Amino acid sequence: MPDPYYITTAIHYPNGKPHIGHAYETVAADVAARFQRLRGRQVRFQTGTDEHGLKMAQKARDLGITPRQLADEMSSHFRALFDRLNISYDRFFRTTEDDHHRASQAIWQAMEAHGDLYLDRYEGWYSVRDEAYYDESELVAGEGGDKLSPQGTPVEWTVEESWFFRLSKYQEPLLRHYRDNPEFVRPATRLNEVRSFVEGGLRDLSISRTSFDWGVKVPGAENHVMYVWVDALTNYLTGVGYPDDTEEFRTFWPADLHLIGKDIVRFHAVYWPAFLMSAGIALPKQVFAHGFILNRGEKESKSLGNVTDPHELADRFGVDALRYFLLREFTFGQDGNYSLEAIANRANSELANGFGNLAQRTLSLIYKNCEGSPPPINGHTDADNALFDALEKTTRQEMPEAYGKLAFAQALESWMGAVYACNAYIDEQAPWALRKTDPARMQTVLATLYIAIALLAVAALPVMPESMARLLDSMGFSDDLRTFDGAWSHWYSLLAESDFRLDKPQGLFPRVELDESEAA
Repeated sequence: MPDPYYITTAIHYPNGKPHIGHAYETVAADVAARFQRLRGRQVRFQTGTDEHGLKMAQKARDLGITPRQLADEMSSHFRALFDRLNISYDRFFRTTEDDHHRASQAIWQAMEAHGDLYLDRYEGWYSVRDEAYYDESELVAGEGGDKLSPQGTPVEWTVEESWFFRLSKYQEPLLRHYRDNPEFVRPATRLNEVRSFVEGGLRDLSISRTSFDWGVKVPGAENHVMYVWVDALTNYLTGVGYPDDTEEFRTFWPADLHLIGKDIVRFHAVYWPAFLMSAGIALPKQVFAHGFILNRGEKESKSLGNVTDPHELADRFGVDALRYFLLREFTFGQDGNYSLEAIANRANSELANGFGNLAQRTLSLIYKNCEGSPPPINGHTDADNALFDALEKTTRQEMPEAYGKLAFAQALESWMGAVYACNAYIDEQAPWALRKTDPARMQTVLATLYIAIALLAVAALPVMPESMARLLDSMGFSDDLRTFDGAWSHWYSLLAESDFRLDKPQGLFPRVELDESEAA
């Protein structure tokens, strides 16, 4: 049996409705999880919302509601979006849940028992928007001369009593871990950034607040609430049963992958492993930090008026076409641009005209010329075998390897290459003309294409689960064969000899036409 696999997204901060960046990260994690399931692995996939902290408390106060009311409302928007995008999470996590408070207090007590917590006074710069502390040397000047965080967010001078974590104690253990585990942070550029930050020296970290009370209470000091990142990061443990010694925890921890945005690498690659070292808990195997998805080169912002609702994109282009675009358009790990025209171009040229047209042409020819029954194979030619060789390379070598490395654009580039090869094959073989001149050869060509379409549909299942599953259902392709190791020839022979009949084929991906305002 393959090893179990545990993947998480960052839990999203719900002080506003979800945007395209939340969709991007969560779709990518879903594709990775679905791929691992196709490999036969037992997968645990967790996402959710991080609901504590000063930012949530201030937002709720501004709205005249309680932080819990704000958390309940906003968290529901994230869950609704992820359900709409067909995200196959095993748990949608909320940090306001009782089991999470217990887990956060347990890891706090484990760090305290190790001698790594102490009470002192904090004076320094804090960004409410980032929920992060910054050293004076990290700040940048804003347009008006105001001090800003490295992320460009406002900071304020904060003075209060605080519990501190002895982060400085873990400088050398962290550097040693990076040396011994060069794949711990990916891409490599992010690891270099993290290593450079740690080599510059670590200061002890303030990990509690007394100026507000929306958060997890510090055990033994309930006038303090935990720094939001202590309890936020602990969600990865809570989700598999910590602090109890459950079978679920023993099965899935340490996590195989934390998939996060590049702006929160420090929390996951410095603070989190240090907390875990202190608590005596195994470290996750990998942190992957993806880039930002930009709207025509700019980060989305309410002030710029360029914020896009992912629900509207799903309505406009279809869920699977949107999922495909997000992972096809640019290299995962780097920043990338999107626009309505770019989504429409991919949807039309590659899905509607490319794979959709291939499936529609092939299945329609079988429906019309073979009474809807998958035709027999009457001996393959070199052209048939060459196509199968190309498909074998694409679907059993290149795509699995790329999916495993989170190289989604590379996987889909390989997939489209195979789609183009199939379209070239059908044009060259012209089965519509063979009907009169060589019916036996027509049957073989259509059978070859039938198998090819099934292979390509299974390979694209992680990215476009609804449309590919619908296609495979219509082709009589059983669930147990939807793996990268399906016995294709044996399966097709059984299907061709059965009583299975195709229904009249329906279009898989409709073409998208943008109006002038959308294209502007």
